[in-house]
Order: sequence, then C-alpha cells, then structure tokens
Amino acid sequence: MAAAKPIAQIRLPPLPSIKDIIRLYKLRALRELSQNFLMEPRLIDKIVRAAGNINNHVVCEVGPGPGGITRSIIKQAPRKIILIEKDPRFLPSLELLADACKDNIDVDIVTGDILKTNIAHFIPKDIKTGWNDPPPPVHLIGNLPFSVSTILMIRWLEMISRQEGPWELGRTRMTLTFQKEVAERMAARILDKQRCRLSVMCQSWCTVNYKFDISGDAFLPKPDVDVGVVTLTPLKHPIMNQPFKLVEKVVRQIFSMRQKYSLRGAETLFPEEAREEMVRRMYKMAELDPVTRPFQIANGEFSRICDAYSEIIKKYPEFENYDYRAPKKPKIPASNEEIILVE
Repeated sequence: MAAAKPIAQIRLPPLPSIKDIIRLYKLRALRELSQNFLMEPRLIDKIVRAAGNINNHVVCEVGPGPGGITRSIIKQAPRKIILIEKDPRFLPSLELLADACKDNIDVDIVTGDILKTNIAHFIPKDIKTGWNDPPPPVHLIGNLPFSVSTILMIRWLEMISRQEGPWELGRTRMTLTFQKEVAERMAARILDKQRCRLSVMCQSWCTVNYKFDISGDAFLPKPDVDVGVVTLTPLKHPIMNQPFKLVEKVVRQIFSMRQKYSLRGAETLFPEEAREEMVRRMYKMAELDPVTRPFQIANGEFSRICDAYSEIIKKYPEFENYDYRAPKKPKIPASNEEIILVE
C-alpha cells in the first residue's frame, strides 16, 4: 500500500512576531469591540489543526485582528484565504501577511462587519458539493468577539437551515472560539446543567464538537473568562422539520422558564383564554409529558413539539403572531357575546 503523501506546508519569510506587530503599529484591543488577541503560537496552531485538513481548501477567517491565526492558516497551504476584519487598524499587518504569501495563496482582505458581509461572494463556485455529499473544501475559522458570537451563530444556523451563504456550496464546516460557558451550552446534551435554547438550535442543524479550552491567560488583554473551541458540521438531515423562525420561537419560549415544567413556558405561545386547551393539545400531539422540564427534553422531542405547534397554528392562524410580551389591549365593556374556541 502506497504511503500517504505529506501535506504541503508554506514557510513564511522572516516576519515580525505578533507582539512586535502590536507594538509596531501601536495596536491595542478595544473593549467596545470585545477584542482579545491570542498570543500563544502553540494554541493558535491547535485551533487551526482542529479544523482538520485545509490544504488546498478555501478558508474564511472571521476577525483576524493582527493576524495570529492567519499565519497558522497560511502555513497549511490553503488555496485561498478570505479575511473579514471590521477594524481598519489591522489592515497593514494583514496586508503584510498577504504580500508574504502572494506567490502561493490568493488572499482577499475584506473590511467590513461579518454580520453584514456576504461570505459566499468571495468563495470560488467551482468547489460546490451536494448537500448529501461530503462537506466542500471550505472552512470558517475565527476567534470571535464575545459581543457578537451568539448573534452570529444564530444567524448562521438560520442560513444553514436555508442552505444560503457559505452553505449554498454544501455543508461548510466551522471552527470557532466562544466564551467557555457559551461553548458548553452549544454542546450541552439532555439533562446537562448548561442545556438551553442555544444547545437545541445548534444540535438540530449541526454536529457540535467541543474540542478544548483555552485559558484566558493566553489572551491580551486577559478576558474575565476562559475560551472554548468548537467545531460545527451541518447535518445532512436536520432534526427539525419546521422553518427556523418557528423552531426558534417555540424553543425560546419553552426555555424562558427553564427550571419550571416545560408547559409553563409553552403556555406563552398562546393567548390566555386558549392556553390551557392549546398546550394540552400540543403536548398530546407531541406525545410528551407536560411536566417534563426544558433541559430534560431531547432534540427529537423538541422537533415533535414544533410539528405539533405548526399543526395548531395552521388550524388557528390567529395564534401564529401572538406575542405574550406585547401590551395588552384594554378590556372592552362586557357584552352578551362570548368567544368560544371551536374544535
């Protein structure tokens, strides 16, 4: 049997260290942008290794900052790197790296907010694969700012559910950093004390792997919390059958009263006059005990609850846009008419 060919690597020319770059360009982390620079090369390389083989692949790095992770990515000889950085102060250091590898790697530096950037626009279309095929040679990697990490993850999950953006090319994989507590929640299974809305949403559309922790001491400035590294691979067949917004609404309301019986949160999906009947019906359709607590509900059981809720709002469309937080309308003086909920 022939020996496997060694993966090509790129040796960068002598460059200033990340510490020297920060000093040279007088860079400092901005608290308002939740910036923390990872300084330890060994840990940086470990994050990139967690993504698997990226040789001759397309890599999109979110928030590269001074370019620590970027250097490690370059060494693995990807086909193309897309760097999306909101803070223009980092452009000179990123352009330095792009120039150092220009003979081997195509580098796009995009100045912009990741929440407003269409990543797919910069990815070559010739790498597209079918959804049921192995993942395409595309990776999203990033040391995400804490302030946007959860918002971004929910947005990306919705795009995965619609197979849009980077996921119109197939089941694009992600290797991302989060606050340790957020990473634990994403991976939390049934009965875990960290299980929450984010757990169910992530696991319903992706395989979630909690890879390892990074101590806050490895960052500059040191954050108040440690960091968790997570990889996510979209599922061929999502656990949920319903549209993302419907699932998010149902799961959010049930977890809004996490320590109480799950029916208490589910009741807020319906107006007061119909709650008892509708929740009883929904749990019966889902074949679930209403006194189960939210963290005791498996992902497949949440799917059945969402299916049941979908059937109910088809029959009673007036419930679909009900928001229990909306201001209550003033009561109309009593009349002889009664509102009867028809089966």
